[in-house]
Amino acid sequence: MESDEDLFRRLEQLNEIGAALSQEKNIDRLLEKILLAAKAITHAAGGTLYVLEPSDEGPRLRFAIMRNEALGIAMGGTTGNSIPFYPIHLYGKDGRPNNQMVAAYAALTGKTVNIADAYSQEGFDFSGTRNFDKKTGYHSKAFLTVPMKNHESEIIGVLQLINRMEPGTNEVGSFSPSDERLAESLSSQAAIALTNRQLINQLEVLFESFIALINTAIDGKSPYTGGHCQRVPVLTMMLAEAVNETHDGPLHEFRLTDKDRYELKIAGMLHDCGKVTTPEYVVDKATKLETLSDRIHEIRMRFEVLKRDAEIDCLKAIAAGADEPKPRAALAAQLRTLDEEFAFVAACNEGGEFMAPEKVARLKAIAARTWQRTLDDRLGVSREEAERMARRPAAPLPAREFLLADKPEHVIERGAQDQMPEDNPWGFKVKVPRHLYNRGEIYNLSIGRGTLTEEERYKINDHMAQTIIMLTKLPFPKHLESVPELAGGHHEKMDGTGYPKRLLGGTMSVQARIMAIADIFEALTASDRPYKKAKTLSEALEIMARMKKEKHIDPDLFDVFVRKKVYLRYAEQFLDRDQIDEVDESKIPGFAP
Repeated sequence: MESDEDLFRRLEQLNEIGAALSQEKNIDRLLEKILLAAKAITHAAGGTLYVLEPSDEGPRLRFAIMRNEALGIAMGGTTGNSIPFYPIHLYGKDGRPNNQMVAAYAALTGKTVNIADAYSQEGFDFSGTRNFDKKTGYHSKAFLTVPMKNHESEIIGVLQLINRMEPGTNEVGSFSPSDERLAESLSSQAAIALTNRQLINQLEVLFESFIALINTAIDGKSPYTGGHCQRVPVLTMMLAEAVNETHDGPLHEFRLTDKDRYELKIAGMLHDCGKVTTPEYVVDKATKLETLSDRIHEIRMRFEVLKRDAEIDCLKAIAAGADEPKPRAALAAQLRTLDEEFAFVAACNEGGEFMAPEKVARLKAIAARTWQRTLDDRLGVSREEAERMARRPAAPLPAREFLLADKPEHVIERGAQDQMPEDNPWGFKVKVPRHLYNRGEIYNLSIGRGTLTEEERYKINDHMAQTIIMLTKLPFPKHLESVPELAGGHHEKMDGTGYPKRLLGGTMSVQARIMAIADIFEALTASDRPYKKAKTLSEALEIMARMKKEKHIDPDLFDVFVRKKVYLRYAEQFLDRDQIDEVDESKIPGFAP
């Protein structure tokens, strides 16, 4: 008979087990701890744990873990061994309860089953146990089968203990009523711990799936940036792990905990969430005149009008008695000039190359040509555009129009909601353009490099500010409290000239600086951008080496990025084969091997 002292000791052990179970985060390790604790507290020689799950054939008990030291058996859990046991279905194919299987019976009824001798027990099917014993030479005698009920009294699994070993002997005894009560108490605590862990895992999966949904929507807005939100987190974690494995140099003290990894992963997934506020046509602006459509087509039609006018003037001159070869020659020369001028304007529209002052001067000279408009340009326009056009008086028809123009209606004013005061609560230090947009034709065609105006570039960069604004509004739990800082810092620079807070490198976390490098390298090597050709590995690393020298990126992190060949591992997974050229690391400017 068990003494009060032994029972008290086991109760203390039960309390300690409950505390340990509540702290375990890994499901497999939690299941293992549950079974080992149940074996220890009941002096069982072996045990098996089943988890209740749905299936196409109805609810079933899935074998999760088995331990029997007497046989040297350890399957499931964290052992990595294969699991040979078939699941136990709670109902037969005819829909009737499978009450002959003791584990199924416990799950169906919610009752504990304490069997002193399985070989003499009637009512339950132990044929599988007897076959197991024949193969192993073991004798499975006493069984204690306990349903695992969560806080809502729902069955989530079954705990089965085998052969109670009398302390200090090799004798197999039956499980006592106190064993039964302790196992039920442990089972209840374990079920709650397991349910809580599963719920947390499910919420994490839901949270990550929701983030992935947002990223899919962001990447789906633009066929040219599709995949960016997926690739940057992967590269971020690659570099973070490489730094974590560095044991010398300036970053030797950097270490990632599981909490740090998850926080950085979530930050990486959310780093561009502010792009939901960026207009699609700005993100995808492939030419200088592109908005929802490319306005080069409107300009082409004006050139066509001028060419038709020239032909009409030629024919009128001939009809009036002029010597035909002269107007014909003048017409040919004029058509050639118009074709050349349109080709020049079209080339300016493509962007990319630096717009030298002489090109801008020629553009303005071409813009000074005029054509005749005979239709009211205020008919059929939107209310907002009509309000902008009202800034100037309507010209009487027919009206002479410049071939290219910057009109008052091309300017879209910045409303109060689009302002960013200097004393903003987020600490943003940004220069806000006077206008929200300026769609002037000369203004856009005169862009120095690329295709974006000052206003559009601000709008592109504003996604960083919007990311921070959005994320600071979310009630992140403590283990994710740094997500806004990590996600919002990947456009900052080490010298304090970055965006949107102009932070100095030393004020940013290592993780934020890691993400900055990942974002830059992904952008340089991405092959889905309409405005640039994807860089090869050597080209991208050379550019980043210059950025390191100019104190735009963290020099120590860049060295790890190269030394640990993070760039190559990423390239093998995401880059086109023709981008993966040979990299001579010794020739990378400023790289410290």
